[in-house]
Amino acid sequence: MRFHLLALLSVAAATTGCASIVSGTNQSVSVETRNADGASVSGANCKLNNNKGTWFVTSPGSATVNRSFEALEVKCEKQGLEPGMASVKSSTKAMAFGNVLFGGPIGAGVDIASGAAYDYPNLIAVTMGKTQVIETPRQEAQSK
Repeated sequence: MRFHLLALLSVAAATTGCASIVSGTNQSVSVETRNADGASVSGANCKLNNNKGTWFVTSPGSATVNRSFEALEVKCEKQGLEPGMASVKSSTKAMAFGNVLFGGPIGAGVDIASGAAYDYPNLIAVTMGKTQVIETPRQEAQSK
């Protein structure tokens, strides 16, 4: 009986990713729009997309997106203003590296394939009339 339980637990541990268990494959992001002077612009219609899907939000607002290694492309439009575009890069979460030790290559593979190993910034500020690249702050900077 103990052997079967141990075998079952070993298979479960080897086939699940740590990051996917801890924080999942989805993330809530907030989108704000501004003009070139930095003043808030409300009511812009924003489209967010990556290789995992497409989401829509009216600024200021939030959407739950699927995490991915690929950048989250954001395009915001409002009547009378030039569109604002941002390519929001993801970062690898620190727990993804720990998963190599505890979950093994299979667990790390699950997290990478599902997108659970990655994070986007929680707040995305898009400047209307500009195209920008937004880097995700490193995990060490977020915890300080």
